[in-house]
Amino acid sequence: MVGVAAAGAFGFGAANSPTTVVGQASPAWMQPAASGDGPSGGFGFHGYGGSTGYGSSGGSPVSSADSATSAQEIGVVDIDTVLQYQNSAAAGTGMILSSSGEVLTNNHVVDGATSIKVTVVSTGAVYTATVVGTDPTQDVAVLQLQGASALQTVAIGTAAATVGESVTAVGNAGGTGGTPAAAPGTVTALDQSITASDETGTSAEQLSGLIQVAADVQAGDSGGPLFDASGAVIGMDTAASGGGAVVGYAIPIATAVSVADEIESGTDSPTIHQGYPAFLGVSAQDGGTGALISGVVAGKPAEGAGLVAGDVITALDGRSITSAADLSTALAGYDPGQQVTVTWTDASGVSSSAAITLGTGPAD
Repeated sequence: MVGVAAAGAFGFGAANSPTTVVGQASPAWMQPAASGDGPSGGFGFHGYGGSTGYGSSGGSPVSSADSATSAQEIGVVDIDTVLQYQNSAAAGTGMILSSSGEVLTNNHVVDGATSIKVTVVSTGAVYTATVVGTDPTQDVAVLQLQGASALQTVAIGTAAATVGESVTAVGNAGGTGGTPAAAPGTVTALDQSITASDETGTSAEQLSGLIQVAADVQAGDSGGPLFDASGAVIGMDTAASGGGAVVGYAIPIATAVSVADEIESGTDSPTIHQGYPAFLGVSAQDGGTGALISGVVAGKPAEGAGLVAGDVITALDGRSITSAADLSTALAGYDPGQQVTVTWTDASGVSSSAAITLGTGPAD
C-alpha cells in the first residue's frame, strides 16, 4: 500500500546461511478485524511466515516454555494491535523504559497498526498507546502510553552478551496474554546478520549485529526482554527459526536503547521516522507510466480528490512518478496535514491534477 503503510510482512533468513528463519519471532496473529475497512481486494497480514521470522504472535504453536517469574514480569507489557487496512490484528511484547510510559518494542510489532493497546503484565493496567517514532531499518519502535505514571521499568543491563552464557527469552508467546512465557537457553553466537522477507520471499530487509540464542523463542515474543543469568536485560527478542531446533535472534539492548534515545530526542532522518506517516489512502503497483492505483481507501484523501482504481499517478508536486516505489518514496518526505498536488491519468488517458491534504497513516 502507498500512503496507507506497507503490509510489511517479514520473516527471516540467515544472511550467510541457506537456513531461513521465518515467523516465530513475529507478532502473534489474531482473528481478522472487521472486513471492509481497506481497499477492495483486501490486504495480507503484516505478520511473518516461513522458516524463520519475527517473534510476534499469530497462529504459531505456543511452546512448552516455563512461565516468567514475578521478577521477569517487571516492566514487561503485552502489545495488541489492530491493522485496519490489512483486516487483521496482532500481538507482541514490549519493555517499559520510563515511569511515564515510554515503551520499547520491535517496529514489526506495530508496523501497519491503526490502534494499539498495551497491558502492563505485572499490574494488568491497560493503556492506549501512540507511536513516538520508529526505525524500520533496525526494527525498533518507541510507544507512549497515554495517561501513564509511576510505572516500573525493566532492568537494562550494562554488560554485553557473551557466547555460552545462560539467557532467558520472555514474551507474549502465542499472543494469548497473561503470564509471559520464559524460554531458557544459551547464547550461541554474536554479531549475526539475517535477511528478512515476507511469506512470498519478497520485500527483503536485513538486520545485523544480532545475538543468536538456542532458546524456544515463539511468535508473540517480539519486543520482549532477553535476560541474562542475573536478571538484567541484554537484548530484545526479535526473530527465530521455525521447525526443528529453534534458533532465536535478539537485538543487543544497548543498540535498541541507543535507537530509542534518538527517536525520543526528536531525530528525523531517512531511517528514523517521528510519529505517524503521511497518508494518501491508495494501494499501488507499477503501471508502466507511473503508479497504478489498485485500491482506494474509503473516506480518505485520495477518494476525496476523485482518484479511483485504474488511475495512474504520474507526478507529486511536479516530481515525476514512474513506479509505486517512486510514489512511496515521495510521500515519505511529507507529514500529515501537508498539502500536495497529485497528477494522474485516468483509464481513458485524460490527465488531471488536484491539491490533496494528506491524512495520518498507520504506524510504519
